[in-house]
This record gives sequence, C-alpha cells and structure tokens, in this order.
Amino acid sequence: MRWTAAFIPTLRDDPADAEAASHKLLVRAGFIRQLAAGTYSLLPLGQRVARKIEAILRSEIEKIGGQEFTLPALHPAELWKQSGRWDAIDATMFRLKDRHGADACLGMTHEEVFTTLAKELRSHRQLPQTWFQFQTKFRDEERPKSGLLRVREFVMQDSYSFDKDQAGLDRSFQNHFDAYRKIYERCGIETIAVQASSGAMGGSESVEFMVETDAGEDWVAACAACGYAANVEKAMSLLPEITDPESAGAPLKFATPGVRTIDDLASMSGGAPAERQIKTLVYVLDGATTLVLLRGDHQLVLQKLIDGTGAREVRAAHAAEIRAALGAGAGSLGAVGVSGVRVIADAALQGRRCMTTGANADDFHMRGVDVARDIAVAEWLDLRLVSEGEPCPMCEAKLAVRKTVEVGHIFKLGTRYSEKLGASVQAEDGKNIPIIMGSYGIGVGRLMAAIVERKHDANGIQWPVNVAPFEVAVTVLNPKEVATQEAGERLYEALVKLGVDTILDDRDERPGVKFKDAELIGIPVRVTVGPKGLASGKLEVFFRGSGEKREVDLHKAADFVSEAVFEGRR
Repeated sequence: MRWTAAFIPTLRDDPADAEAASHKLLVRAGFIRQLAAGTYSLLPLGQRVARKIEAILRSEIEKIGGQEFTLPALHPAELWKQSGRWDAIDATMFRLKDRHGADACLGMTHEEVFTTLAKELRSHRQLPQTWFQFQTKFRDEERPKSGLLRVREFVMQDSYSFDKDQAGLDRSFQNHFDAYRKIYERCGIETIAVQASSGAMGGSESVEFMVETDAGEDWVAACAACGYAANVEKAMSLLPEITDPESAGAPLKFATPGVRTIDDLASMSGGAPAERQIKTLVYVLDGATTLVLLRGDHQLVLQKLIDGTGAREVRAAHAAEIRAALGAGAGSLGAVGVSGVRVIADAALQGRRCMTTGANADDFHMRGVDVARDIAVAEWLDLRLVSEGEPCPMCEAKLAVRKTVEVGHIFKLGTRYSEKLGASVQAEDGKNIPIIMGSYGIGVGRLMAAIVERKHDANGIQWPVNVAPFEVAVTVLNPKEVATQEAGERLYEALVKLGVDTILDDRDERPGVKFKDAELIGIPVRVTVGPKGLASGKLEVFFRGSGEKREVDLHKAADFVSEAVFEGRR
C-alpha cells in the first residue's frame, strides 16, 4: 500500500467529546468516525486491525474444534419468548414490527438461534460440538460513550458449546478459557480473569476477562497474593469480627428530628457510628415489596440482590409504596417487628446486637436492636460492595479494587436454553436428554479499543505487531529525488515479498509530518530512507514500542526488518 493512494485522515486535535484515550486516538489517527451516538464507521485502518483481530480469534477457536457459521441479526420474537428473555430483557433490546405486524428484534446475542439449529442434533455420539460466528450485535445502551468501549452496534465473535454431560461442559469451558488467554496474549495485552455475574444470560458460572484502564466501567477486586479475582458484582471479602455487648432488653425508641441519613445519625449526640447502624432499603422484587438490610457503612450491590433472589423485575420502591408498607418516609425506616413484608439481610448483620435502626415513625430511631431477636429475616445473602484493603476471602491478604473494561465473557449455560427450546439428543440408554450448553463472546471493536487503552503514549498508539494496521512504514524523506525514491521502492517491494505488511510513505511532506503520522497511527517499525543515509549506505530503523533506533546497512535492511517483525508476531 502506498500512502498517497490510501485513505488515512489523521487529525491534529482530539475530538471535543472524547474522554477515553482510545476514543481520542482512534479518531485522530483515522481508524474510526462517529455516525451517531454509539455507532461508528471503521475506516480502512480500523478495518485492517479488526481483520487481524478476527484472524487471531478464528485461529484459536478453530484450534479447539470450532466450526464457523453466519446467523441472522434479525430475530423473530417467538424465539426469545420461548427462552423467556423477551420479557426479561429491558429497553436494551432493539424491538420492531415487520409490515405484517409480527414482533421481531435485532440480536443482542445468539443463544436462541444457535439452540434452534442444535435441535438437528440427534445422538450423544454427535457431541461435543463447538459452533462460532462473527456477527453484528445491537444493544440500545442508555449512555453509549468512550468510543468503541460502549456502543450500540458492534461485531462480536461468539461461540457456543454443546455437550452431553457436565464433564463435557467443563472441558468446553476450560478449552475456551485457554483459547481466550492465548487470544489476548497474541493481541499483546494482559487480562484479569474474574468471577462474574451471569446476569440475563443465566447459567451456573461465568468468567469475565478484564483489562485494567481508567476508561472502564467495571470494578474488579483482586488479590495479588493468591490470585483471587472477581467483579464487584460477585466479589466477596472477609470482615473483622465484631464483639457486640449483650442485649440490655427490648429496643428503645428515641427521637431523631431531621435525621435522614446514616451520616446524620452518626454525627448527632446520642447517635451511633455507621458500622453500628442497620440501613433499610425498600425494593420491589417481581411486584413484591421487600426490605433489604445492610450495615450502615456498607453499600448494596444491586446485581447481588438480583442474582441472590432470582428476581426478574427489580426496582427501588416509590415513596408512596414505602409509606404504605412501613408507615414512614425514607430516613426513618427499619425492620424491627415488621411482618407481612419479606426481609432480606446482608450476611454481615448475622448475630449483631445493640444496633441502631429506623423506628418506622418519622423522626424516630431505635437503639439496642438484636438482629436475631427483633427482626424476622427471611433470607441471608451476600449483598455488600467489597472495598479496597478488605481481607481476601481465600487467603486474607488485602484486596485491591481496580477500574477495568470487560474484553470477553464465558458462561456455563447448562440446559436453560436447550430445555425451553427443545434441543435434546438420545443418550446411551436410549432416553432423550437436553443438550448442555456454554456461551462465549469477545467484542472485536472493544478489544481493539482496549489494546489502545493499554498501548499508547503521548505521541499516539503503540500497536503490537500482530494487530497493527501495517507492520512497517517505509518513509521516503525526499520522494522527488530519484535515487531516494527508487531505494524506498526497492525496500518496500523486498519487504512485501518477504511477507511483511508494509506501507510506503511516498507523500511529498516534511519529515516531521511523516514521523508524527506514523507514530500517531502506531506502526511498530519505521524505516527512514533519506539522501544522507543512502550516501553512507545506511538506513535508520525506529521501533515504535521501545523508541529504539538502529542504523542498518542498506543491503541488510529488508532481512533485519523482516526478522524483527516475525519475532514480534510470536
């Protein structure tokens, strides 16, 4: 490729609305352009990177037996109704009606469609199977942002495993785990594999692969000592044991005029520190008003409540609903003596005595509360948000909590979809058994952006060789000088013949402009061909990642550069 024939619209300034480094650089370097909020065009450089990422994904999934499909992005509603997800999924799903009035949607994911195809499997002897595709997904994100990190339309490599038993699913899951590790390694980034919530996908277990970045929206708790790691939606930690005084008798109601928050009560005379308070939240779970209790200094993780209860519809109760159920407004709520309303409590409150909570009367609280004696807890769950420095649940070392972005997610689905959609095979004993499934996905654009988040500096992107739009730029400093131009052409042709993905910068521009563009775009190796170097039989080779410069003999340059590139591909 010659630069003069390429469409590479680099920009001098960052886009005004960009905050994430990857968003700024992918726009400035001419990889992407925004069409609307959350929808982006991949320009030729972006497409080249995407194709290389897809090639890595395809290679590693095929190594574990994957067979490639292409499935429709437009799905009939009936499939999603059969699986139970049509009503379970919120406004994130793009829904539409065709000209005949039939409901349809744009696929967020493809479990339903792949399961329908799996109905053609008849015998356990046909299992295991691993099927995959590259397909566009659509999700109506409420707040798309950060360029390719959170969008409404994106290409995903999603794969699905089909097994006859749990042991087979375990093997398929591990195969994908190992393949994903290899994919990220070949893409040049380190990931953290964390326990995660399965959310709307369902299933018994899931693992997210996370990349640490300030542009991320997920928080991960990780232990450097033992390797424990989990999304905060799933993470647990140990808490120091607290010795409470013995209960002195029935709880005592006392006036707290104007007190509406945990901090208000902690700061008032005769109040209680946050760790000795019971926080009472009111939620509506599948239409039923529910009290959710936590220690005053702890925060609720809503996903833990959803996962722990299995509720499909969860929302905070309205003020009128709260008053109707408890007789008071927010800030004076408690669960002491409450009956007829489900009470769910965080495990950190088990066995606690002499606690303080709302009295269910405006401007009043109660002290001396013994949780076991005074509150009818229906269910104990881990509900609280893990904090930095708390003890690891595995080894008790301190946990670190870091901001990350998810670049892959793998699920053990079990029989959730196969049972509902009727995908079964005949077992060895002649009985029909539901196929046991797994689901696995990597977003191509998000992975591209995550690489940039980890691989950039003040001058631009630093692509790893395996995914760079071009591996080498041959930069001709004075293309109007015949000898220089011809030397650049010969080197370019030699590198292409050796299998190196090369661009010839033959533009009539100042050297500084050419160097800055190559660094902004992130081409791993730049070879400078100029009159001075040619006069001494030398060329300058610049390595973008390390910043190293080497002078190489003209006649050895092609071999030297190709060897460096091939080494970087490993």
